[in-house]
Amino acid sequence: MSVDPLAEYTEEELLKALYGRTTGNTWRLEEYQPYKFQEAFHDAGSDASQRLLMAANRVGKTFTGAAEAAMHLTGLYPEWWTGRRFDKPILLWACGSTTETTRDIVQAELLGEPNDPSAEGTGAVPKHTILSSERKPGVPNAKGSALIKHISGGNSQLVFKSYEMGHEKFMGKSVDYIWLDETPPQDIYTQCLARTVATRGSLCMTFTPEGGLTDMVRQYLNDLKPGQALIRATWDDAPHLDENTKKQILDALPPHERQMRSQGIPMFGTGLVFPINPADFTCEPFPIPEYWPKVIGMDLGWEHPTCAIWSAFDPDEDVIYIFQEYGESKRTPEEHARHIKAMAWANVPIVIPHDGNRRTGLGNPAIRDQLTEAGLSLELQPFRNPISLGEKPYGKGAASVEAGIMFMLERMKDGRLKIFTSCQKLMEQLAVYHRDPKGTGKIIERFDDYVDAARYSVLSVQERGRAFKSDSRWDWEKKLSYPALGLV
Repeated sequence: MSVDPLAEYTEEELLKALYGRTTGNTWRLEEYQPYKFQEAFHDAGSDASQRLLMAANRVGKTFTGAAEAAMHLTGLYPEWWTGRRFDKPILLWACGSTTETTRDIVQAELLGEPNDPSAEGTGAVPKHTILSSERKPGVPNAKGSALIKHISGGNSQLVFKSYEMGHEKFMGKSVDYIWLDETPPQDIYTQCLARTVATRGSLCMTFTPEGGLTDMVRQYLNDLKPGQALIRATWDDAPHLDENTKKQILDALPPHERQMRSQGIPMFGTGLVFPINPADFTCEPFPIPEYWPKVIGMDLGWEHPTCAIWSAFDPDEDVIYIFQEYGESKRTPEEHARHIKAMAWANVPIVIPHDGNRRTGLGNPAIRDQLTEAGLSLELQPFRNPISLGEKPYGKGAASVEAGIMFMLERMKDGRLKIFTSCQKLMEQLAVYHRDPKGTGKIIERFDDYVDAARYSVLSVQERGRAFKSDSRWDWEKKLSYPALGLV
């Protein structure tokens, strides 16, 4: 009978013994406290076998990928971890665009600075778990592979690859986990998907979409499949970037790259529904006067978020302001109502689309009735799209999404529709809201929940908006007073 000599020790004691720090050994993963977007990316791995972290520059996206790769290679997971776990040694591919960038970025984040042999073990992978490594021929200081000790007792294999090797080098072998840092070519992405099928493995990607709207990026944005997850992150999601730093970087960037690098939004070139510089229709938040009519437009969802957009109308300047947003997925009407009631101007009228008036298949009350019961002020009549130019107010094609879009676009162009810069989720969707690139002119109805809610809100505020206090300048019912001029 064999006896496990480690059986008498707790897992915590084994971890301390195996991963204990020594002088000169800095293990970055030990102090990893993920931001919300990083935690969301890791958590998504429990259900999604394909994940994309599409993020702005300098938010920590590459270390997010390296941190998770190190956990899977070693089997060492922090207490807060709720993502996927590997309880045995794995084969992991870590990939970048070129051999040099794979060395300088991916290898550096995992193993430590390539040009300093003493720095090995200062990346995400602990030094005591790096058993051996092999150099990559012809590339100074680059590693081709490394053997990593797994907590189960076996050894994981880490292999570095680059896209410039060609898709043939990604063929054949089954792999447990693949990390692609930077946008992969379509043929390599397809090969990586195939490599993880037999192992029921995972494929994760971390990049800023510098290649624009590739087929793969378009699919994640517009047609997310079961088993896939898309996590977005902007500069505002990274607390280590202060406002001064963000301004310095932004000022140094060409205007056409600023959204892509600060928000992780792909450059479309053509096809955008709202092809306007955000600086032309955004403004800093300010207190909304009580006498301005206000309304909430709400788009309903479950897997996709239920979104609410607040609009106010300035009757003096004929300007509509979008000033607040809300959005959550997989929440009941009561939960949405509770969140909305905790926000400013929660008691303004709410306009929803017609499907909110339908009872559910299980006989439950309509969403509108549930939201009303929960204390929100829903309009009796649902939102209706405006009449198309040249159409009669009835029959097929009478109500038009396109007409509503054009109403918003014209107001954006001439300064009569402004959006508070605090409405980040709406701004993200406006930046990628586009038409079919095949030339049909049809708007792609994906990743548009906040945009739809904004359309309901903007098109309803003048007719259905509620003012909470009359403008004192036009309050004719107040008693008139005259100055005492001493005249008889």
